[in-house]
Amino acid sequence: MLNLIETVNTAVNNFIWGVPAMICIIGVGLYLSIRTGFLQLRRFSFAMKATLGRVFHKKDAVSGAMTPFQAVCTALAATVGTGNIAGVAGAIAIGGPGAVFWMWVSALLGMCTKFSEVTLAVYYREKNARGEYIGGPMYYIRNGLKPRWHWLATLFSVFGILAVFGTGNATQTNAITTAIDSTLLSFGLASETALPPLNLAIGILIAALVGLILLGGVKRIGSVSERLVPFMALFYIILALGVIVVHLDRVPAVLGQIVEGAFAPSAVTGGVVGSFFTSMKKGVSRGIFSNEAGLGTGSIAHACADTDEPVHQGLFGIFEVFADTIVICTMTALVILCSGVPINYGQAAGAELTISGFTATYGSWVSLFTAVAMCCFAFSTILGWGLYGARCVEYLFSSYWTRPFMFIYALVAILGATVDLGLLWSIAETFNGLMSIPNLIALFLLSGTVVRLVREYWVPGGPAEKQN
Repeated sequence: MLNLIETVNTAVNNFIWGVPAMICIIGVGLYLSIRTGFLQLRRFSFAMKATLGRVFHKKDAVSGAMTPFQAVCTALAATVGTGNIAGVAGAIAIGGPGAVFWMWVSALLGMCTKFSEVTLAVYYREKNARGEYIGGPMYYIRNGLKPRWHWLATLFSVFGILAVFGTGNATQTNAITTAIDSTLLSFGLASETALPPLNLAIGILIAALVGLILLGGVKRIGSVSERLVPFMALFYIILALGVIVVHLDRVPAVLGQIVEGAFAPSAVTGGVVGSFFTSMKKGVSRGIFSNEAGLGTGSIAHACADTDEPVHQGLFGIFEVFADTIVICTMTALVILCSGVPINYGQAAGAELTISGFTATYGSWVSLFTAVAMCCFAFSTILGWGLYGARCVEYLFSSYWTRPFMFIYALVAILGATVDLGLLWSIAETFNGLMSIPNLIALFLLSGTVVRLVREYWVPGGPAEKQN
C-alpha cells in the first residue's frame, strides 16, 4: 500500500513541481509584472524605504491585528526556514551553480506575484467573530471573483490544511532534532542510545511552546515573530558574510560560474549536470519553495496587518521576496561555492553541504552556531504555517475549530521529533505545490484589480505621496 501511495505521489509531485507548473508560476509572475509596468523594479527604492522604515516605527496595532511589520515578520517566519539552508544546497548539487541564477529570476518575477497576493489579501479581507482580520487566497477568491470560481477557495483551503502538518510542522521539528543530535554527537556530549528519549523531550517542549504561542492569537504570533525573525536573519547573515569576506578573492569567479552555469551547466560541473533545463528547473522550484511567491500562503499573514492601504502592505511582499531569496539564499550559495567544499554534482544534498561551507572556514566549533540558526529557522516556520492552517480551517468550518486545530497542530511536533518522516515530507511537498494552482488562477483573473489599486495609490496627491 505504501509503495502505491509513494508511486502516485511521485508522479503528481513531478508534475506539480515540473516544467508545466514552473511555466505557469513564471508566466503569471511575468504577466503581472507587465501589467503593472514591472512595479517591483520601478518602485523598488520606494518599497525598501516604505518597508525598512517600519522596523523602527513602533506603533501598536488595533485589537485583533498585527502591526504591518509584525505581519511581514510572520510571513518571513514561514518562508525564511530550512529551505534557505538545505534547499539552496540541494539546488546547487542537482542543478549546478547556474541554479542560483534561475533562483534570482524567479525572485525577480516573484516580487510582483507576492506584491499582488498581499495587496489582494488586504483589499478583500474580512473580520471574524473575534474581531480579527482574516484574509488570503480563499477570501480574495470568494470576495473578488464570481460564484462559479468559489470552489477554488475551498480547494486552496483543503490543500493548505493537508500541507501544514508536514511542511509546516513535522519536517521542521525533525530538522531541529537532527541539528541538535548532530551537534551533540560531534562534540561527544551524547551517545546514539541517548538520542531517542532526548528527541521525545525536544518534541514535547516544541509542542508546548508552539501551542502556547498559537493559542495566544495573532497578536502573540506577531509579537514573537517580530523578535525572532530579525534576530535569526541577522545572525545567519553575519555568519555568512564572514565566510564571504574570508574568501572575497573567489567571489568574482563564483559569480561567473553562476552566470555561465545558468546557460552551460556542463562547463561548470564537469559535465555531470549537462542540462540547461535541469539547472533552470531546480533554481526556479527551489526559489519558489523558499519565498512562496505564487503559493499565496504569505498573504494570509499580511491580511492580519493593521493598515488601510492594501498597496502599501503589498510593498512588504516585494521586500519579503528580496530578503528571503536575493539576500539570504544568495548568501547560502556564496558560502557553499566560495568556501571551496567539494560538491557531488548530480547527487542530492541538504543542510550538511551548507554547514560544511561554514566549518571549512571557521572550524568545527561553528556547527554549534549553525545548529542554533537551523533551530530558529525551523521554529519560526512552524509558527507561520500554524497561522496559515488555522485560517484555512476557519474558512472551511468556523473560528470555533481553530483552537482545536492549533492544539492538534502543536502535538504533531512530537511525531516529527520521534519518527522517520520519509514519505510524509514528499506528500506534504505535493500538497504545497497543489495550493499554487487555485491561487495562480485567482491572481490571473484579479490582475485588473491589482492594476487599478496601483494606479489609485500612485495618483498625484494620493496615498503614496502621503506615505512620504
